[in-house]
Amino acid sequence: MNIKNFQDILPLIERPSRYLGTEINSIKKDPDKVKLKIALAFPDLYEIGTSHFGIQILYHILNKHKEIAAERVYAPGVDMESCLRSSHIPLLSMESHKPLADFDIIGFSLLYELNYTNVLTILDLANIPFFSSERDNSYPLIIAGGPCTCNPEPVADFFDAIVVGDGEEVVMDMARVWFSWKENAYPDKEILLRELYKITGLYIPAFSDCRKVTRAILCDLNQAPFPDSPIIPFARPIHDRLRLEVARGCTRGCRFCQAGMIYRPVRERSPETLLALTEKALAATGYDEISLLSLSTGDYTSLNTLMENLMDKCDSRHIAVSLPSLRAGTLTPQLMKLIKKVRKTGFTIAPEAGSQRLRDVINKNISEKEIFETVFNAFSLGWQTIKLYFMTGLPTETDDDLQAIVSLVKDLRKIKGPKGRRGNINVSVTTLIPKPHTPFQWSPQLTLEKSRENLDWLKKELRMPGIHFKWQNPEVSIVEGVFARGGRNLSRLLADAYKRGCKFDGWSDRFHYGLWEESFSRQGVDLDLYTKSPWNIKDPLPWDHVDTGVTKEFLAAEWDRALGGESTPDCRRGDCNGCGVCDFEKIEPKIYEACEDKLSVDSVQELSQKDAAVTDTNEADYKKVKVFYSKQDQAKYFGHLELANIFLRALRRSGISVKYSEGFHPMPRISFDDPLPIGMESLNEFLYLIVPGSVKPETITALLRGRLPEGLSVYDCRADISREKSNMNSVTYIVTIKDGFFDERALKAFNDSVKFICIRSNRKGKIAKTDLKDRVLKIDIITPCKLQMTIRAGQGRTVRPLDVIKAIFRLPEEELKQAKVVKQRAKS
Repeated sequence: MNIKNFQDILPLIERPSRYLGTEINSIKKDPDKVKLKIALAFPDLYEIGTSHFGIQILYHILNKHKEIAAERVYAPGVDMESCLRSSHIPLLSMESHKPLADFDIIGFSLLYELNYTNVLTILDLANIPFFSSERDNSYPLIIAGGPCTCNPEPVADFFDAIVVGDGEEVVMDMARVWFSWKENAYPDKEILLRELYKITGLYIPAFSDCRKVTRAILCDLNQAPFPDSPIIPFARPIHDRLRLEVARGCTRGCRFCQAGMIYRPVRERSPETLLALTEKALAATGYDEISLLSLSTGDYTSLNTLMENLMDKCDSRHIAVSLPSLRAGTLTPQLMKLIKKVRKTGFTIAPEAGSQRLRDVINKNISEKEIFETVFNAFSLGWQTIKLYFMTGLPTETDDDLQAIVSLVKDLRKIKGPKGRRGNINVSVTTLIPKPHTPFQWSPQLTLEKSRENLDWLKKELRMPGIHFKWQNPEVSIVEGVFARGGRNLSRLLADAYKRGCKFDGWSDRFHYGLWEESFSRQGVDLDLYTKSPWNIKDPLPWDHVDTGVTKEFLAAEWDRALGGESTPDCRRGDCNGCGVCDFEKIEPKIYEACEDKLSVDSVQELSQKDAAVTDTNEADYKKVKVFYSKQDQAKYFGHLELANIFLRALRRSGISVKYSEGFHPMPRISFDDPLPIGMESLNEFLYLIVPGSVKPETITALLRGRLPEGLSVYDCRADISREKSNMNSVTYIVTIKDGFFDERALKAFNDSVKFICIRSNRKGKIAKTDLKDRVLKIDIITPCKLQMTIRAGQGRTVRPLDVIKAIFRLPEEELKQAKVVKQRAKS
């Protein structure tokens, strides 16, 4: 493989745009002109990591400081990893493409135990030792944060410092300590760690005399920094929309739910703040969908007021407000009216248990009547698919409780929507994984055998039309459960499993339980400890030194109430349940009472966007325009769907009004010329828009300039193109190969032939034959490594220039992929 640098790898891998780092709103600083360089690392693929809201928040906070450069890095795909290893190129950051080892701090977000092996992948590819004890001052400080750090012990040996709780204030406290340590030129890292040790919310694993680390709590979410210009990812992120965190924390008290315990108390943003942030973020991103983010959005106090104001502002602008999940019982008549306008992307309800008895055990305070009413309302409002989430392995579960899941689903299946149609029901079942800092932290997890037995039985019983059954692999649940409640001895297990090939364990096609079994055996990990019987409530727990604010006494009392089938009410509007989080001075629930008035928030649209480009979309006088653009350098790695999204969002950010189609799901009237294959550049592409008649073509050109990623450039726009005549009879390409040469003898053989059949198969395996003598008009070798080729356009089978070169010159596949191909079509 001929790879000399990072850029040589991109043509050889899938989805190269995930590694570019040129997204809109990404921040690039000169690393040599800042004092502190931080890499924010997410141990999963780009499409997952860019959907994580926490990294966006930290990226925003850190980069606001002029002396700090925060960049991003994600776990590379297996193809990228293979290329990096074979070419001995270290893993690089997104923005500056600097080796990770050159950063001062690398901060990992730990959201999921099955991402732990990917942490080691990132360190390994950066040539950084796994264990903190093996790293001296020449290596970056390795830190971690995220919900998994409420039990940091299984990975504690890998990190110098671990953030427990909200990171917004802690991260800047850490930066200040680091500045002081660096300015004083202390040679010893232990001095830095001793100073970091003083920060609330920071755990230093190297200190055996560890005090109880107290969770950092952001007291007022309404005043907290918010990323109002979030990075707009390329590729296909899991959550490709504007996310508004309306609240943090939940007090429903579900006894299995770790997030509901460790994020207390409830802290809301005011509807006024949310509306102002919405305007800023929409102007900076061009998103056409907003998702309201919280643990329980239906419990947001001013939800009706917020929704009404959002819909007033967004409906006419073709911006959808997404409510994918609402708690059963929170769907009020007023909210139902608003939801009729919402894009119906899916509706999720989480009964968790089939019987009311078991819902009382887990403190899921919803009744079967509320579940039925919510499903009926959802189908009546136009949702066609309902998602139901259940768990097996809940404490005190019996066969009757499993039968109750089946009975509930079958009864819900009978509910009919408009015109008597039945909707579809997707049922998802997972095995309970007892998590630290919950009342169920003492509960045994189902054995692998029992978990399989329960899932197989449910699968069989729910095999019927209209019901789609999904489940989590119980082997995955076992590994997750071990790391959720394990101790520091698991760090060696993790390193051993990684060396055996474990990585991307959260992905079903990459998970290999057999390798984990080998590591369990080699490291002496006894699964019976986690699955056979309840833990003694008086025994110490590996995470006892982590104080989330919720007392162990409260959790023990809730465990007893669970075994007795007693429910505990929500404290948001009732009496305090004494969980221990609130001091009622700084730390207490912060909610904003609902009001019925319309809210007034000044628009933050740029002045230029209020100019001629923004026009009433009801205007009848529309016209078609042709926009000319070039696609060069890094932009050649955008696929067609990516390119369409990039332009649509640039149009929105520019304030250019585009006509929409009619129907249930209106779409902007935009169309592209023949899509380019990934990897091909072009000096002259075009797209069509239908815009109001008052919009001037030169205004479109002016507003789009500077609003596209690197490599894309709009240079002209013309109206009245219906009267233009196309003369695109041929297309010319310039092809340059990186190494090697074009053989003159091979070209002569082609020129002298009467027929030259090119055989290739498509993705479906069908064989296609093309006579290149009919399609190729001319080939000239300009230099030994560069040629010019003209191919017939118009009717007939499309021929790509690299297919022609492969057929004529017999070049290796890798050399073809690394070739530079530039489309030279004449301007029309």
